[in-house]
Amino acid sequence: MTWRIVLLVALSGLVVVVAPFIGPPVRSEALAFVLAELRIPRVLVGALVGACLGAVGAGYQALFGNPLATPSTTGTTAGAALGALFAFVVLPVAWTASSWVVVGCAFAGALLVAGPVAALALRGEARIESVLLAGVAATLAASAITTGLQVQADLTATFRAVRWSLGSLEQVGYAGVLALTATTVLTLSVVLGRTRALQSLVLGEASAHAQGVDVTAVRRDVLVGGAFGVAACVAWCGPIAFVGLVVPHLVRLGVGPSRRVGIPLSAVAGAGFLVACDTVARTAFPEVVVPVGVITSAIGAPLLMGLVLRKSHAV
Repeated sequence: MTWRIVLLVALSGLVVVVAPFIGPPVRSEALAFVLAELRIPRVLVGALVGACLGAVGAGYQALFGNPLATPSTTGTTAGAALGALFAFVVLPVAWTASSWVVVGCAFAGALLVAGPVAALALRGEARIESVLLAGVAATLAASAITTGLQVQADLTATFRAVRWSLGSLEQVGYAGVLALTATTVLTLSVVLGRTRALQSLVLGEASAHAQGVDVTAVRRDVLVGGAFGVAACVAWCGPIAFVGLVVPHLVRLGVGPSRRVGIPLSAVAGAGFLVACDTVARTAFPEVVVPVGVITSAIGAPLLMGLVLRKSHAV
């Protein structure tokens, strides 16, 4: 297993290092600016977002004991989309002000929708099934309001919102890198700090309690800390599907079911996976940059289907 871990880390690191140098030819006088202000920040943001989504996805799957659990389980993604659309449709300043207006609204929407789910998870008597159902309900409610806003919006506002909802890592400068570094480091410190406790949940909550694990505290930390990190990623880059779902599955196929190993490696693999997808997104078609969320969905959906079929045949 050790060689597989080394190979996974090496491949992810290689993707991140090489990605800024892959792309259409650039005139020599503009090369320094393109690398320093466009491609390198974009790759760094992709690595940070991928690491956060991968680790949180693996943490949620361990926490819920459900291999289909994702960061969207808490309603974070739907809430962020609702907040961003609110900025585009309701706030005129969003058209002319910095993108921070949209980021702030998306972040507020994510926390608003995910808040009740997190509050339910903090209740010691709440079953994990109830938390999952609350997340589904919050997501459906936010999606319904989002649809209502889209009906009221003009075509331009709707187009902007739809394009944002596809996910994009486009960056100019390092503002996104600095903002996401802080939120990702905080989220990873919370989730990775709970890997031992999450490993104890393999045999169920009763077994974890018997080992001295405070299951309620673990649930609180992983759910709230993960929601915070995912909200920041979605607010800055838009919702990017399948990273938090597929990457943990692929890591488990490679290194086994250990959560103490799998969760940190999901962060590493998530970084490499999202940067690789974004490299494809910006180089696959001449003069057209495809939203990275389209690429992750195009890759993630068949992979997920293959994993499901493989598991069903194994059973």
